Amino acid sequence: MAAIERNGVSLYYEVHEPQADGPAQTILLTHGFSSTSHMWGPNLDALTRTHRVVTWDLRGHGKSDYPSDPAQYQEALAVEDMVAILDSVGVRRAIVGGLSLGGYLSLAFHASHPDRVLALMLFDTGPGYRRDEGREGWNRSALANAEAFEARGLDALATRSETRPDVHRDAAGLALAARGLLTQHDARVIESLGSIRVPTLVLVGEKDTPFFAATDYMAKHIATATKVLIKDAGHASNIDQPEAFNRSVLDFLATIEG
Repeated sequence: MAAIERNGVSLYYEVHEPQADGPAQTILLTHGFSSTSHMWGPNLDALTRTHRVVTWDLRGHGKSDYPSDPAQYQEALAVEDMVAILDSVGVRRAIVGGLSLGGYLSLAFHASHPDRVLALMLFDTGPGYRRDEGREGWNRSALANAEAFEARGLDALATRSETRPDVHRDAAGLALAARGLLTQHDARVIESLGSIRVPTLVLVGEKDTPFFAATDYMAKHIATATKVLIKDAGHASNIDQPEAFNRSVLDFLATIEG
């Protein structure tokens, strides 16, 4: 357990060392909106057999700080938070992955810092929108999330396996994160897919139908993509079917050199 400070904002992260001796690649995992690093619990034992795993809490989530300034919640700041965490643990290139918002931020990280990415792992996520119409629809949903947290506090948390009210201090950070981190403002990330040259795992749960189109789009437009469907899993495929998820991820990791 550790923390770094970025311009007055403390960010919580954990480093899970590999069980095997010798050099190991590092995986940086980013959780989804309204979850925390706790969501990777069912996967850590399997992934650390061969890899170092770094997990962390986004601004406004879990054990990281909840700044009151809305300007502190931006995609670009989250990407630089990821850079700072890798720098703190002394890692130049990592396997970068995440679920839902965490997957989108992993793509944003690659778009800004491709030289720091050894491979990508994108779980139950999407690359954003080319057209304003689709983006505006997404943003309406994000802002509705913010309004729900402002009105109902942590009682507004969705009853999903990756979200737990007891891991957040209050709902203020989640509302601000919904307004500033979850909303999208341009097509930069989706337009970057064609530039991806590193091995990429695109994985989705069989029951996570809202993300099927995005998964297929990424698998089609990322030349190095490997697509995996996890049977009998919903949006939190890593929690719903951890054994199948872990097996798929380990199979992918075994193909990565460097």
